[in-house]
Amino acid sequence: MAESYSSENEESSHAGKSSAVNWPVFAVSAGLMTAFVIWAWLAPDQADTVINTVKDWVSTNLGWYYILTAGVVVVFVLIIAFRRVGNTKIGPDHSQPRFGLFTWGAMLFAAGIGVDLMFFGVSGPATNFLTPPETAELSDEAARMAPLWTMFHYGVPGWAMYALMGMAFGLFAYRYHMPLSIRSALAPVFGRRIHGAVGHSVDIAAAIGTAFGIAVSLGIGVVFLNYGLSEIFGIPTNTGVQIALIGLSVLITVISTVSGVDKGIRRLSELNVWLALVLMVWIVVMGKTADLLNALVQNIGDFVSRFPSMILNTFAYSDGAADLPADQWQSDWTLFFWAWWIAWAPFVGLFLARISRGRTLRQFILGVLVIPFTFIAVWISIFGNAALGFFRDGDEEFLETAVNTPESGFFLLLQQYPGATFAVALAVVTGLLFYVTSADSGSLVMANITSKPSVEDSDGPPWLRIVWAVLTGALTLVMLLIGGVYTLQAATVLIGLPFSVIMYLLMFSIWRVLGAEAHWLQSRSLSLPGALSDRTGTPQPRLAWRNRLKRRMSFPSAAETQAYVDNTAAPAIGEVAEELRELGLDVTLTRDSHPEYPIDFINLLVSFPGQDDFKYQAYPVPGQVPNFAVNLNVDHDVYFTLEIFSATGSRGHNILGYSKDQVIADVLDAYDMHVEYMSLTGDRGTPTADVHGTAPAFWTDDDNDSEKTGSEHT
Repeated sequence: MAESYSSENEESSHAGKSSAVNWPVFAVSAGLMTAFVIWAWLAPDQADTVINTVKDWVSTNLGWYYILTAGVVVVFVLIIAFRRVGNTKIGPDHSQPRFGLFTWGAMLFAAGIGVDLMFFGVSGPATNFLTPPETAELSDEAARMAPLWTMFHYGVPGWAMYALMGMAFGLFAYRYHMPLSIRSALAPVFGRRIHGAVGHSVDIAAAIGTAFGIAVSLGIGVVFLNYGLSEIFGIPTNTGVQIALIGLSVLITVISTVSGVDKGIRRLSELNVWLALVLMVWIVVMGKTADLLNALVQNIGDFVSRFPSMILNTFAYSDGAADLPADQWQSDWTLFFWAWWIAWAPFVGLFLARISRGRTLRQFILGVLVIPFTFIAVWISIFGNAALGFFRDGDEEFLETAVNTPESGFFLLLQQYPGATFAVALAVVTGLLFYVTSADSGSLVMANITSKPSVEDSDGPPWLRIVWAVLTGALTLVMLLIGGVYTLQAATVLIGLPFSVIMYLLMFSIWRVLGAEAHWLQSRSLSLPGALSDRTGTPQPRLAWRNRLKRRMSFPSAAETQAYVDNTAAPAIGEVAEELRELGLDVTLTRDSHPEYPIDFINLLVSFPGQDDFKYQAYPVPGQVPNFAVNLNVDHDVYFTLEIFSATGSRGHNILGYSKDQVIADVLDAYDMHVEYMSLTGDRGTPTADVHGTAPAFWTDDDNDSEKTGSEHT
């Protein structure tokens, strides 16, 4: 699972602000967590029995549901990516990505690395080789499939769940200007009820699921680091050391919260990516390089060709190995991983949304599915096949230990190579950095989930982060005490079940609003079949060819732009507003000044009860005068266009230079498109909160009125 959430927060303009605590969500989720911790502490045997009994029932009766859900999510996000609505931006139409492609890709890449990948990179293939689900154990086919199943569990289905959650956060927060929360994404389903018990229930489910997902990662990190420290320093592998490591994670969170050294910790999260790469390169160079690269190429080919049959494989016709039946293997591996991905989805989805603002859904989905998994596949192939080489050469002790004591596999592999002491020490340092950054980031996300949603990228208050760090640490500890990592895995299968229902609701909600986006695209062609279009595809009135040339070679100053607003744009839009008002429509026309330049902008709003409002805003947008304009006697550095903004932003349509009649025609063209759009969608419009500062009918919260904002023009 992804281990680093917070690197994008350094770039956030709201990093210094805190959201108010959502007391109903915090009280219930923290209360349930505390009650569970106390119960597991006082009655560990009973807790262990109950958790594993219910988990066995879920695996037996609902295993098919988890498998089907993973397949449905993969198909859903791919359909969105390759449909026309895949061009919809996570943000307004005019928004641009905050991060360049390389930086964005690097962040996605870092999100795919964690201490659990070190844990399962060897133990996963080892288990699949010794106790495969479909083939004979220790066979050539078992060796071939061993790394593939681990790649599958860390692969496309899980990242598709992250992409789904990231879409939900990004679209509703950055395109429709609603508070950054899961409940916002469910507004098209539940309406204004998201402010009450329904919305609170969604956030509580997200908080509890995320807490258990983080606890699994911390639990894996604890036993992994404990084993590594015992190898280097001879520190015993026992509960006392594990308690100390959990205490370290809480302490790091407290220090980063109260001292403001979050940036330093986030820099460490970038360092551990490089350390992980060093470990992988070490294995390739010091091992059988050609064999590992041959296996890597074949693993990639096998994964591509076999993935369609793996995604919905319920092992209905397989008995599995004698020591591990196929249904038990599926419960221990596939169902656990799918539930774990689901539990982590709010955590990582929030991170992905915040670094992907301005990108299209197609770019976002394909980037999330491909970039992190590419590294994961290489990692698992290199480490998995390196271990398989020793297993197939007859090192039965190594194989048995890697399966029965999974935290040992990675370190035992490193000990087979020259410089083992250095490599093991490096692995411990890398795992420790992953561990502490995961704990610190996890407390931040938990604080955000249990705070009131805001239209700004603000975080929960510092004290709330500390509370969640303590609760998550306590949960990790009691689960390790009553049954170790396996009990954590069993609990995760249970916790992921209710949140999977929310994922189906999110798919319905996203499909609904993107359907409205598709209708908006269709309305353009239906309402203006004969219009010319500019480079953005936005219809424009026909201009005389000399005027068209003049507009293209004109770079108006601030004074010239203001004069055009005064003499042409404002009177034209005003006449249309007056006529619409006389027709009985609810019309608001405002005029205000640009916050940085002495130019006014005009905002026309027509409200329709139960439907999306029509917005036509003429807003001055600055640009740098190009070098070739020197030949045109342009004596200023900044010029302006007068772009038209709708409720979802601007597509670069510039009216500066139009005559008064042409501006009126442009307003009417936009209005015709909106009317056509409303006739196509009926009452299923998009939940846009960005129309002159007003919120949709189902998003009205007196406590948050001050947080509603208008269009983003930067």
